[in-house]
Amino acid sequence: MKKISLAILTIATVAISVTSCSEYSTKPGKIYMPDMTYSRAYEFYSNNPNMANGLTAQKPVDGTVARGAFLPDHIAEFDTTAAKANKFNGTLSMAEIEEGGRIYNIHCGVCHGNNMDGNGPLYNGGAGKYPAAPANFKDAKYLNMPVGTMYHAIMYGKNLMGSYSSQVDVKQRWQILAYIKKMQAENGGAALTSSFTIADAAPKAGDVLTVKDGKGETINVKIEGEMKEGAKAVVKEVKEGATKAAVAVEKAAEKVVEKVKTEVKKEDKKK
Repeated sequence: MKKISLAILTIATVAISVTSCSEYSTKPGKIYMPDMTYSRAYEFYSNNPNMANGLTAQKPVDGTVARGAFLPDHIAEFDTTAAKANKFNGTLSMAEIEEGGRIYNIHCGVCHGNNMDGNGPLYNGGAGKYPAAPANFKDAKYLNMPVGTMYHAIMYGKNLMGSYSSQVDVKQRWQILAYIKKMQAENGGAALTSSFTIADAAPKAGDVLTVKDGKGETINVKIEGEMKEGAKAVVKEVKEGATKAAVAVEKAAEKVVEKVKTEVKKEDKKK
């Protein structure tokens, strides 16, 4: 009888140990003062008795800028002179400009068209719901329009176009404009670099590139002709290849030196 009881007790102990160590449990534990562990959540657009205005959704504090966000400009709506002179003071990568194209297609392409010809789905050659033809960015009127003027139109709206300041933030506006200027440059407009500084722009004639040769020595190469599309990638590949080659040569030389040292030590011991 004692042996049976001991066996039952052993089995029960093992079962309890296994279930208590299991990753899954159908019975949650007890929590003391659960409101301090799990705070009561409010829906974004719901009423909130904890706020002075009774709303959960709150505006940012006046005068504050979110971390990582661009500083806002303070050009008045009717200050067209300041708007025309407004420029982007930072740098954009080609990836950021391509992202500007994606944002353009979402917010702008519906009117101006994904091809920037002013024939988006809402106009559709006059057969759409929008009666007036939107701006054709490939037209001479807009091809070399100052980027600051275009930024101002996004910020405050222009003619029948409303403001898009709430839909796209400061950086996104400049990304959209960089994409537009890139497309305009490919259709007879001024070069993209006349309006924006590109972080990874392809080298141009007259630029001097610093690279390393196969021996690891630094040499300067001057670009004599016009760099075509894709040349930057080739230059980068050459740089990386030369650097790898230099490292490989250096490692091989170190191995040779170590081998020589070892042989010298062996000869010394023989003597």
